[in-house]
Amino acid sequence: MAKGQVEVVTLACQECKQRNYTTKKNRKSHSGRLEFRKYCRFCRTHTVHRETR
Repeated sequence: MAKGQVEVVTLACQECKQRNYTTKKNRKSHSGRLEFRKYCRFCRTHTVHRETR
């Protein structure tokens, strides 16, 4: 059964460009790209992670 407008997106580190995280996003309420500050194990620090397509 489909959940409507919810889709799984991948988050990539903006420093090293590694794809580290996946999360769910409601396309109806968040039309732009998601951006979180999360830990990158490759950079070994907290960096900005943005949604990739």
